[in-house]
Amino acid sequence: MTFRVRPADNEDFQAIYEMAKLTGGGFTNLPADRGTLVNKLIRSEKAFEDDIAEQRDDMFMMVLENSEAGQVRGTCQIFGMVGSEWPFYSYRLSTLTQTSKALGKTFRAEQLMLCTDHEGSSEVGGLFLHPGERAGGLGLLLARSRYLFIRQHRVRFGDRVIAELRGVIDEIRRLALLGCDRRQVLQHGLPGSRRIQRNARHPVHRRSHAENADLHGDAARERASCDGIPHPTGRAAMKMLEREGFRYDCYVDIFDGGPTMVAATDSIRTVRDARELVLDRISEEPDGEPMMLAAGRLRDFVACYGHVGVDPDGSATLDAPAARLLGIRPGDTFLAMGR
Repeated sequence: MTFRVRPADNEDFQAIYEMAKLTGGGFTNLPADRGTLVNKLIRSEKAFEDDIAEQRDDMFMMVLENSEAGQVRGTCQIFGMVGSEWPFYSYRLSTLTQTSKALGKTFRAEQLMLCTDHEGSSEVGGLFLHPGERAGGLGLLLARSRYLFIRQHRVRFGDRVIAELRGVIDEIRRLALLGCDRRQVLQHGLPGSRRIQRNARHPVHRRSHAENADLHGDAARERASCDGIPHPTGRAAMKMLEREGFRYDCYVDIFDGGPTMVAATDSIRTVRDARELVLDRISEEPDGEPMMLAAGRLRDFVACYGHVGVDPDGSATLDAPAARLLGIRPGDTFLAMGR
């Protein structure tokens, strides 16, 4: 295995930009905009350079690199704290039940309540793997490297981690999620619509047996039921998050209705179960269990796959290629987590 995850640097810009163009849009954390990506790299570089012992509004961008070929083939991001500079808005999906004794009927309507419940949380996002590398567990390595980084720098992150997944969207659902009509979108554009929504004082009603059939018809009702369901391209990511202990708790993105997955940081499987080992011996041949590994702090952080053997006394053996990727020698410590 010649792939490793490491912090992004300025020389990675062109590769990241080319991957951003492959996303097809909808990846708000990885836009195909040169200025935005440059600013992200600058912000990330500062976060990796500041060795502090507190949570703040940091953004760490990492890349998946084929070290042998010198190619960047994936990227991901970690946000230290959301909602510190600007409010972090979500919709909370709930059900309102009302009973009319006069009519002898009960009406149930789903409604979206604008909230900032996730402010102060950390966030994982911006994950993209080049289509040519979607095999061999590289997506898993890229995704879980973020949790190993959080484990290595636990004080820099909050007690809760969220992940927003891309939703299923069309014009009718977008307008309904925005809580405004077509004229407002045409007049102000989507950024303007965000301002309109942030000034909302009332919930957006989604599905009511009494209302929606008259307003939008069955097709709109069917589309509305997609709230909290990821885009087909994000279903595998949702399953990976669930295996780590993330859960969907009825929070959705304010624009596309995609699910927001939530987990207690210390309960995330990789954060909780990764073992810190001391390297005792380097083996030229793979010997031991295949595992996900990480070593180094901040700018020196590296994650990769390797084979680890652990003796009863706790000393560890690591295969030579993995030791080279991690840049460690006997006596150094590293994290190991089963695949």
